[in-house]
Amino acid sequence: MGNIFSASEVVELGIQIEKNGRDFYNTLAKQFKATTASQVFEFLAIEEEKHVKVFQGILDKVEKYEPQGLDADEYSAYMRSLAAEHIFTQKNKGEEIARTIKTKEDAIQRGIGFEEDSIVFYEGMKKIVPDYDQKVIDELIRQEQHHLKQLIDLKSRT
Repeated sequence: MGNIFSASEVVELGIQIEKNGRDFYNTLAKQFKATTASQVFEFLAIEEEKHVKVFQGILDKVEKYEPQGLDADEYSAYMRSLAAEHIFTQKNKGEEIARTIKTKEDAIQRGIGFEEDSIVFYEGMKKIVPDYDQKVIDELIRQEQHHLKQLIDLKSRT
C-alpha cells in the first residue's frame, strides 16, 4: 500500500478482518463442540461470512469513489494505526490464533477483543466510504456490537 490507504484498500482490510473472524469462530466451534459456546461460535462464523459479502458489494462500488474533505496525512496515520493493531487484518490469522486457544474462557475473551477492535476499525472506515454506504457500515457496526453482547453474555454464563 502507498502512503495513504485508498477507500478500496480499507474495504479490503474489512473483508480480511471478516474472513479471519469467520475462520476464528469456525475453528473455535470445532474445538469446543457440543457446548453452548460452540453454538455461539457457529452463529458468529455465519455472521462474519455474511459481512464478507456485504463488504464485497461495497468494494465493487467504492473503487470509483474518491473521499472528500479528509486530511490525508491524519487519516492515513489513523487507519494505519488501526490496521496495525488489528491482528485480523493479517491473512490466515483467524484459524492460527484459534488453534492456540485452550480454554473456552480464553476463546470468549479473545472474541470480545476482536469484536471491539472491529467496531473501532469500522468507525474509521465510515470516513472513507460514500455517504450511501455509511448506513451499511453503521449496520455492520450494530451487528458487531450485538456479537460483542453475545460474547459478554456467554462469558457471564461460563
